[in-house]
Amino acid sequence: MKKILLLALVPLLMLSCRDTKKTNTTKAAGVAQQEIHKELYGFWVGDFYTTDELEYEGDMSDAIKKLNINIKKITKDTVIAQSVVSGNSRPLLGKLSEDGSKISFVLDEPGTEKYDGKFEITLVGDTLIGKWNAYKKELKWPEKEFKLLKKNFEYNASLMLPSESSYVDWSDHKMVKRLDTLEDGQVDTLKANPFYRSASDQIFKLNASTTLLKEEDVKNLRKLDLQILKNTIFARHGYAFKKQTFRNFFDPVEWYVPVKNNVDNDLTSVENKNIKLLDRFTKYAEDNYDAFGR
Repeated sequence: MKKILLLALVPLLMLSCRDTKKTNTTKAAGVAQQEIHKELYGFWVGDFYTTDELEYEGDMSDAIKKLNINIKKITKDTVIAQSVVSGNSRPLLGKLSEDGSKISFVLDEPGTEKYDGKFEITLVGDTLIGKWNAYKKELKWPEKEFKLLKKNFEYNASLMLPSESSYVDWSDHKMVKRLDTLEDGQVDTLKANPFYRSASDQIFKLNASTTLLKEEDVKNLRKLDLQILKNTIFARHGYAFKKQTFRNFFDPVEWYVPVKNNVDNDLTSVENKNIKLLDRFTKYAEDNYDAFGR
């Protein structure tokens, strides 16, 4: 009889142990680590460059890029963030360390893409400064520096490109041959000079986010004008440009913050209608090429 009772109790004991283990596991899983330094959450934006690039004598139209590091969560053991630069958005995972009042981060990109690397960051006053090192050391620029300031991002339909700047597409040019006449009247051999496409001042006057454009507004615009008007819409929404031409135009602009790779769902009805109009005229528009000094 005692043996029968013991055999009957075994399943109950096993079930009790399993329930206890499950309860303990549930409790352990339910205890989330406390978040710290929430004041650092948000976008940190600034220049992303190397000294070598600045001293390089070649085409420097893409030398200085705009970097945005979005810090999303910080605990004692983990930092979750995101890097956005040159149109690439990459997840970051790492740790925060504190030495007295000094706060530092080491954040890693996944390493699954060519330009992934490691960010080493220190908070100095109100600025995040540091270096990025590529995992692939054979890259042309395997190490970069940055200085980032905390910046809010908010869509504002009224934002415009600064009118004090000129917009020349240094990444696209054509060679034009010309004859040089010498002092003695002789004609020198044909020479080819670079001519670059440029935008008109209409890009400072038309706002494709606030105004429903008409055909007469755009029919005489240059192709680059139409492209800039369209991409200014995307820039207002924080679109991260992959194409060098538009990075060169928007990265230097103070209000521009590259946030994400797709803003299609953020566009207003006015913007969607204007984009269709601009695309239609872009197909047949021509560019204006001028000679500019670098």
